[in-house]
Amino acid sequence: MKLIPFLGFNGNTHEAMAFYARALGGKVVSEMKYGDMPPSPDMDAEGCGGFMPQPEHVAHCQVEAGGAILMAADGPATDGQGATTINVDVDSVEEAERVFAALADGGQVQMPLAETFWARRWGMLVDRYGKPWMVNCMKPMDGGQ
Repeated sequence: MKLIPFLGFNGNTHEAMAFYARALGGKVVSEMKYGDMPPSPDMDAEGCGGFMPQPEHVAHCQVEAGGAILMAADGPATDGQGATTINVDVDSVEEAERVFAALADGGQVQMPLAETFWARRWGMLVDRYGKPWMVNCMKPMDGGQ
């Protein structure tokens, strides 16, 4: 299991993550804009959980520096600075389901745990203490199952 900080920004993820890569001596290893994502059945006229992304904004960006990983996206913010979420990255669907259920107990599910184009399972929640979490069980990078 890995715990990965996930930073939310208000339209300046690209600039911020390039800065962090330079400052930390790492590099941006991936970046995708909302407009480049395949259509999602969860996205409708209301957006995704009430958030309507702009096509030119960053949906996912990852910086790697040494053994550390930092992820970010332009997304719904709780204040003018954006939000910080803890991303739990696990190796199996069973572990994703277990961790998600445990963290959601007494909390509020924002996006139910489900398969996505990038993950075998992914979901978002706010725990009973008000802290935001994501649970990810990634698909292999080659696109396999």
